[in-house]
Amino acid sequence: MRIVMVRHTAVDVPKGVCYGRTDVGLADDFDAEAAKIGRKLDEMVKERGEFDLAVTSPATRCVKLAEACGYGEALRDERLLELNFGEWEMKRYDEITDPVIWKWYDDWQHVVPTGGESFEQQTRRVSRALEEYVNAGIGSLLMFAHGGIAMQLLLLGRQVSTAEEAAAAQPSYGGMIEIEI
Repeated sequence: MRIVMVRHTAVDVPKGVCYGRTDVGLADDFDAEAAKIGRKLDEMVKERGEFDLAVTSPATRCVKLAEACGYGEALRDERLLELNFGEWEMKRYDEITDPVIWKWYDDWQHVVPTGGESFEQQTRRVSRALEEYVNAGIGSLLMFAHGGIAMQLLLLGRQVSTAEEAAAAQPSYGGMIEIEI
């Protein structure tokens, strides 16, 4: 299965704030960013044909982008939500006093943020979604999602071999990755 994943555009959140699962607003230049992405997707469709299925995280920042790019009917899939940071959501990292954060800094792949989920748990949830799409015979999938989901796809598609490499390779806001599963 060929997957083209589009990361949501820039958000209206100050740098250094933990906002994983929180439904945050979009930056003021959303319309221009979305139009640019829409043109790229149109070119891709002209070259390779329509996608078999379009899916999106139900987060507003992803749904709005899907709609702006002409995929308003994209399937909303909760398994494509960003990592749940639990009690840390919408707090500045440097102001989080929960002692678990120090363990998380040392082992962010396995340690669960208080009230949230670990990267490892996110991996299982994304893997289940991809397995379902593959088993349904989807040949090409367009996905609107988050940086954490991009990291999962890079790992599952064997584009990188470690989570650290995935973190470094995730696309910027409005960026795309393409992988084969």
